[in-house]
Order: sequence, then structure tokens, then C-alpha cells
Amino acid sequence: MKNFLDNDFLLSTKTAQDLYHNHAAKMPIYDFHNHLSAQEIYEDKKFKDITEAWLQFDHYKWRALRSNGVSEHFITGKASSYEKFEKWAETMPYLFGNPLYHWTHLELQRYFDIDTPLNKETSKMIFDECNLKLQNDDFSVRNILLKSNANTLCTTDDPCDDLRFHKALKDEGFEVKVLPTFRTDKIVNIQKDSFIPYLKQVSETVGYPIETYSDFERAIFERLEYFVEVGALFADHGLDQILYEDANLDEVSVIFLKGKNGEKLTQSEIAKYQGYVQNQMGKKYAENDMVMQLHIGPLRNNNTRMFNEIGPDTGFDSMQDKEVAQHLSNFLDSLDKTNELPKTILYNLNPKDNQVLSSMLGNFQDGVTPGKIQFGPGWWFNDHKTGMFEHLEVLASTGLVSRFVGMLTDSRSFLSFPRHEYFRRILCEFIGNIVENGEFPNDQKFLGEMVEDICYNNIVEYTKKK
Repeated sequence: MKNFLDNDFLLSTKTAQDLYHNHAAKMPIYDFHNHLSAQEIYEDKKFKDITEAWLQFDHYKWRALRSNGVSEHFITGKASSYEKFEKWAETMPYLFGNPLYHWTHLELQRYFDIDTPLNKETSKMIFDECNLKLQNDDFSVRNILLKSNANTLCTTDDPCDDLRFHKALKDEGFEVKVLPTFRTDKIVNIQKDSFIPYLKQVSETVGYPIETYSDFERAIFERLEYFVEVGALFADHGLDQILYEDANLDEVSVIFLKGKNGEKLTQSEIAKYQGYVQNQMGKKYAENDMVMQLHIGPLRNNNTRMFNEIGPDTGFDSMQDKEVAQHLSNFLDSLDKTNELPKTILYNLNPKDNQVLSSMLGNFQDGVTPGKIQFGPGWWFNDHKTGMFEHLEVLASTGLVSRFVGMLTDSRSFLSFPRHEYFRRILCEFIGNIVENGEFPNDQKFLGEMVEDICYNNIVEYTKKK
């Protein structure tokens, strides 16, 4: 029996062990999608305790706590820091098979040198030891990033954000690149209650009234240009459902005014508006050699009672099961028809769409940019061992896993970077199994280079400007 979380954790073959320890482990981290705060990086925040660092914004953990029968008082309520941490410790043994168990203990090992499993009995000891270390200067946010071997971080930012902290970090010359990402949800979702207030926010940001669709498009493009000036390499579209219907400017102008006036829109009108707006933005991404990310498929805010009590993004989202293929194909094709399809990363929340997205890639590769259209890594409910193996197997079976741009954290926690290690170990195990089963030559030079490429080099090359 192997020891828990030993040096060869998740690595069952000699090939996997060699690939991880000699290649994957040494590569820097390029975290191209996360929800970290540029302000906290600039201010070099120090956490008051491990509860703030671990539990304050982590809806993954909140869901697990609720499933274990823990009261909201100990999750998002007014319980003390230790009381919240103790409830998390008590929950740990019940997370059998859940990646949260692995992530938690990897973080304890990598950042705090704590090998002891977290549970009710060890809770106070681990709480005190983590808090003692967090008071040291080498546990400030910037030093955590350096300790994590982070090279580049791409945060998630509203188009109205002034990006002053990204600019300040760049001007200061901080070793880790912290780049903004142009997040378009509020632009695209004309059918949501947030759309009308957002128009006012955009107007205040650009300094002129938004009366027509043309005004709105002008404002969007101005903000995009500003993001590019500050260093943005990515745009990100969070789509509960991808919708696309062909439309022209006149049609969309009428639909925009209906949305602006709070009138109810038909599904066809929403599809025309979203398709047209995203097409126009996609052309701008291509013009600026940016990467377009499409995150498809969450069903958000399912619990009305808890939404009213504690708001959105608190752990009450799940998978959507709408159809994806035809609308996605039509949208990508609308850009490719004019040869204006940007580099694109496709993510699905529902694993039923793994084969759909992976097979979609080959329709729109351009024969010039290796892996121009990517099947993004296992996201949200898929960023666990099973989800990562399934992703790699599907991508390898239908495309070129060797051109894959690798992992990201999608996290709000500065202690989440061992998720890259988790992925890298799974990647090496996946490759090792294929090689040791005689399905691919034991070409150590090629295999080592492929691992290093997937872990880091591919995303660096992918985001290079022409």
C-alpha cells in the first residue's frame, strides 16, 4: 500500500514518475483563467488567518460543508474564524474521493510543510500552525505567488474596470505578470435584469450616453482597446447557453432598444443579439490577436431562497443540459466565413459535451496556428481526477493532446496553485499508462518535451502576438 500523498502520488508507473519529476514539476505556472484580485496582489495582502485564506470565497468548500449538514452560520455566517475552520476540518474525512481532500492536503504540504491529515482532532493544531506561518512576510500574497512558481496570471475583469492595479503592477515591475481579461457576460446577457443597470455603468465609464446599439458597440470596443493597451491577451464569455442566429445591424438595433427598455425578448431575439454582438467582438479579438474563451453550460442560482439570503456565486450553481453543437458551430462559422475567427478555447461544464467540443475543434483549425481552436481543461465540476482523465482521453482520441494548452485554477484563492501539480501528475499518469501499455514508443525525449509543452510552453507560444 502506498503512503498517502507521497512523492509519487497519482503516479503508478515508472514512465509517469520520470515524466513528472524530471519534466512537469519544474515548469513555471501560466494561470490563464482565475478570479484573483489584482488589488490584493498590488497591495501585497497578508491574510489574518487560514480561514480567510481558505474559506472566505470558496464556494467549492461551501457546497461540501452544506452537504455535510453544516449550518450556514459556520459557512457564510458570523461564526468565528476558528469555528468555521473546525467545521471544515470535521468535514474533511467525509470528502472521500473528492478533489477537495487532495487539494486541501497538497496546500498544507506545499505551503505550510504540514503532512498531518486534517480532521477534528488535528484541527486546532493545524489552525494555529498555519496562522503562525501566515504572519511571516514570506506568506504575503506576492511571496505566495513566487513560492508557487507562478509566471503569468490572467485575472477576470469587467469591461468597466479601470485596471489601475494591473497598470501599477506592470509599472512597478513585479516579477509575475498580472494581466486583465475582458469578461463579457453583462454585455451579452441582454435578457437578464443586470443589463439595464449595466448600460448606465458603461455610460458612466466612457463618458457619453448609451442611447442606441451603435453607442453601445462603440463603448465596448473602446473598453476592449483599453484592455489591450494594459496587456490583455484573453477575452472570456461566460454563457449559460450558447445561442446564435444570423442577424443584421438593423435587427439588432431594434432588439437592443427593447432590452434597454426592459421589454421581454423572444428566444430568437436573444439568439440574434448574442450572436451578432459576439461575432463583432470576435472580429476585434482576431484583429488584436487575442484569445477568445467560451465557458459554456452553468445553470446558475438554482436555490431562490438562498439567492435572496446571501446572493449569487455562493455555491448554488450546477450543470446545464441544453444542446450545444449547432449553435456553437454556427457562431464559430460566422467568424470563419470572413477568416476572422480568433484563437479560441472551448469549455463545457457538462461532460456530456466532451465529444461535441473535442470534435468541433477540427472543423475550424486554420492549418497555420498549431491548436488554434482548443478544448479547454476540465472546468468547475470537471476539474477532478475523473474529469481530467476523461478530458485527456477524449482530446487524445479526437485531436492533438500534444498541442493542448494545459491547466488553470479558475480560483479566487492564492493557495490554489497546487491544482496545477494535481493536473500535471494526472497528465503524466495518463501518458505513462499509454506508453507502458505499448501503445506509444518509449521516446523519452519526445515525451518529456510534450509534457513540458502541455504544462507551460504551449500556452506561452499560443498567446504570443504575431
